[in-house]
Amino acid sequence: MPSDRSLSDPLDRADQGLLDPVRAGTAVEAITSDRSWLRALLEAEAGLTRAQARLGLVPDEAAREVTELARSAEIDAGELAVRARGAGNPVVPLVAELRRRSEPRLSRHFHQGATSQDIMDTAAMLVAARARERILADLDRVLVSLAALAERHRETPMAGRTLGQQALPTTFGLRAAGWLVACLHARHRLAALSLPVQLGGAAGTMAGLGGRPAELLPAYADEMGLAEPVLPWHTLRHPVADLGSALAVTTGALGKLATDVVVLAQTEVGEVAEAAGPGRGGSSAMPHKRNPALSTVIRAAALRVPAAAQVLMASQAAPLERPAGEWHAEWQPLRECLRLTGGAAETAAELAEGLEVFPDRMRAHLDGLLDVLAGRGEPADTGAATALVDRALEHFRKVSP
Repeated sequence: MPSDRSLSDPLDRADQGLLDPVRAGTAVEAITSDRSWLRALLEAEAGLTRAQARLGLVPDEAAREVTELARSAEIDAGELAVRARGAGNPVVPLVAELRRRSEPRLSRHFHQGATSQDIMDTAAMLVAARARERILADLDRVLVSLAALAERHRETPMAGRTLGQQALPTTFGLRAAGWLVACLHARHRLAALSLPVQLGGAAGTMAGLGGRPAELLPAYADEMGLAEPVLPWHTLRHPVADLGSALAVTTGALGKLATDVVVLAQTEVGEVAEAAGPGRGGSSAMPHKRNPALSTVIRAAALRVPAAAQVLMASQAAPLERPAGEWHAEWQPLRECLRLTGGAAETAAELAEGLEVFPDRMRAHLDGLLDVLAGRGEPADTGAATALVDRALEHFRKVSP
């Protein structure tokens, strides 16, 4: 029976992650919420006015006023979203709201010389920087756990498998070392990204911003704690495309770990298992099962992030000095990439820290393969695999953060 509640009820608009368990309740979900994004927009406005005040382009009093408004103003994100339909972005109604709440003599200096995209892009980079900080912290947890698994099992023999079939002997340590190297590469790539402020004014020339780009760009970057761009990047979308690509690579590395765990945890294989716990891995129809639930949701994220990142890649082909839809198309896919990667990293840390390994099962499966190899006179030594584990661990110790 239909609900009596109006479809405009805020509860109907809220996305609480019911269909997205990999990011529901995670730290990055909170960092990328509508409320957090709105807070970043306010901070971007305040940071710009402070940077202009540092150069004497606007009164110090105006900078203090907008900074206080950004800190204390209670603005409903849902209402702002509806009002944004008229202008195509939320910055226009947000600036109007800030000016409405301040004295005209001060409010005329808010957003002075800026365009909406300056604020939206800067806020996006601010949210991304905060999300990245948490993702990197969770990746560090993953790396520590994987390095410990690789070292502990550097000589634990098991059957290597190609195309789903037993191939030659390897060690579980080498498998864990592979996960380690992939996640380490992803971590370094994500950490190395430049997340710059955006500031170009109406047509990307900075003409209305006081005519001092060499001073204003670094001042704004300093106020926001972000990188300084070479030029305004209104239609030079590589910062967003690079970020999307790095997030796709990160979830890909985590997805590889999760996929291997799913395969190795099959009943017929049973060489690893996710940590048991209340409410974890249960089945609504088959209570005897111990499902690899953590790995499953990580894999789901790894499958979705590249699709969202593809929109960010396509949006690089923006016309002239202002995107006509490409920029708008980025917002939600970028948030999805951040949320899903954040959720996957947090979940993968839990997975790696609690992963159970069963060497006896590995040995039992290996014995049949060794008999086959011996009958053919083929080598069955795992010394080379162990040497590769040592090489991976040496690399990790050398370059780990």
